[in-house]
Amino acid sequence: MYGARALEWRRKFVGLLPEVERRKLYLRKGFSDIFEFAAKLAGVSKEQVQTVIRADEKFADKPVLREALVSGEISANKLVRLVTVATVENQEFLAEKVKLLSNRAVEVLVRDMKFLHVQENGKQDGLFERKDVDGSLRAQKLEKLKLSGEVVGKLVKLQNKGLDINVLILEFLEKREKEIEEKKMEISREVAEKVVGKRNANVAVTRYVPAEVRKVLREEHGTKCAVPNCKKMAEALHHTARFGLVKEHNPYFMAPLCREHHEIAHAIDGKVLERKK
Repeated sequence: MYGARALEWRRKFVGLLPEVERRKLYLRKGFSDIFEFAAKLAGVSKEQVQTVIRADEKFADKPVLREALVSGEISANKLVRLVTVATVENQEFLAEKVKLLSNRAVEVLVRDMKFLHVQENGKQDGLFERKDVDGSLRAQKLEKLKLSGEVVGKLVKLQNKGLDINVLILEFLEKREKEIEEKKMEISREVAEKVVGKRNANVAVTRYVPAEVRKVLREEHGTKCAVPNCKKMAEALHHTARFGLVKEHNPYFMAPLCREHHEIAHAIDGKVLERKK
């Protein structure tokens, strides 16, 4: 209890530093500058002070986020991560959701928002810089495929025979997708029948995900997080249709997620949000 209260007061202290700097209130306490004031009273580093002051400036036109900073309701460490994606329009959404998220999950949320912005605007810069013009991006992608010498050799032989290997690969991929879809449809029907049977027998459906559901989801998504552009390992099977309501493990409404995206998914869920308040 004491530790939580101390952390809350430290967040409030940090949030008020920009106002202390504007009004030079540290001078009344005999400190030479804001950095000495923050370090001696709360152990706040110079870098932290500079960061929170910059964040306060960035949130000047975003009162919801600025209030969260000043009140200490959300830590400055979380809020500064939002600077690059926060807008007047999304400030309320961000302020509400980041309360529930860990620092790592906030970082992932910001990264996803940046990526979506790049896609929507058709522009890329920095980490998302386009390299298609000189072909280097294409070469990098081919290298990442890590094709074995045997596979490359067979593809070259087929191409030398006049066969379009792009068509062959597309046919294989489409066949794979069709097979997975058929499996999911069959499993979905079986799941629905089992749920009805257990309800009629007044037997509870457990949260254990059946092996066949896990298998088909692994075939579809592999071992990585299902969120586009996320390269982290999946750590949880998320029910997009909340299990608490539907009481079933339908592969059409499930996806493997990394820890951070699973956290974000639940933060966005209104009912989960209400339970955590």
